Amino acid sequence: MSEDYAVRATVRSGVLRAFAARTTELVKELQRRHHTWPVATAALGRAVTVGAMMGLMLKGERDRLTIQIKGNGPLGQIVVDADSRGNVRGYVDNPAVDLPLNARGKLDVAGAVGEGMLYIVKDLGLKEPYRGSVPLVSGELGEDFTYYFTTSEQIPSAVGVGVLVDRDGSVLASGGFILQVLPGADEEMITQLEERIAAMASVTDRIQSGATPEDLLREVIGEEVQVLQRQPVAFDCSCSPERIRSLLKSMGKEEISDILKSRGEAEVVCHFCNERYVVEKAELEEWLGETE
Repeated sequence: MSEDYAVRATVRSGVLRAFAARTTELVKELQRRHHTWPVATAALGRAVTVGAMMGLMLKGERDRLTIQIKGNGPLGQIVVDADSRGNVRGYVDNPAVDLPLNARGKLDVAGAVGEGMLYIVKDLGLKEPYRGSVPLVSGELGEDFTYYFTTSEQIPSAVGVGVLVDRDGSVLASGGFILQVLPGADEEMITQLEERIAAMASVTDRIQSGATPEDLLREVIGEEVQVLQRQPVAFDCSCSPERIRSLLKSMGKEEISDILKSRGEAEVVCHFCNERYVVEKAELEEWLGETE
């Protein structure tokens, strides 16, 4: 199955909510656009997978969220933007990072991310956006998001995300799950969940072998899982030639004159999609004429 999508689910008793996603094609697209090396692909892929699932937590059609992972490792900052309609985009400051494998023979995401902070900003259509932040506890990202939900949003959670990268740097599989325990859950259920998570094969191995997001949840929760929503997930960037021109025009006469003198044309590269936009000299001069 090649379709990327995320699901929102619960159990019949209503004491657990769950999310799962397949994001293989999304991460492939980001790898293609940003030319990420394997460890950067894994880190960015984990972050956008969580972003895709958190999009399902948003209620309003225009609600959106931003994830910022600011570590002191060689990757620099990771930024993810997602909305409630399954549109996701993201980038990493330094995509060409190469590190030795970690002690377990895996890509060293923790070493690439380093120590720092995880920030979540949610635009819910209110006067002020919701802001939450926690220190990074491991840099592996799954554990860091677990800590964020449990500490900042005060919802006991478990987050499992992964990206499987082939020897040639291509993306073989990507996805994950979020489990959140709600009031009323008993200790026996929590213990069973912990045991199932510990015994579960890696998320990426399951996805590569054909498991769907629903399969992931049934494996960790059981057959009683009830899927409430199924949302396609895809890369989408809101930049466009028109928006770039509007942004440049808003800079004013002095800034446009400086661009003309120093470079002769304006070049803008979008962080999120890596598209390059060029406004040539004649158009810049026309704008100057309009301001005068």
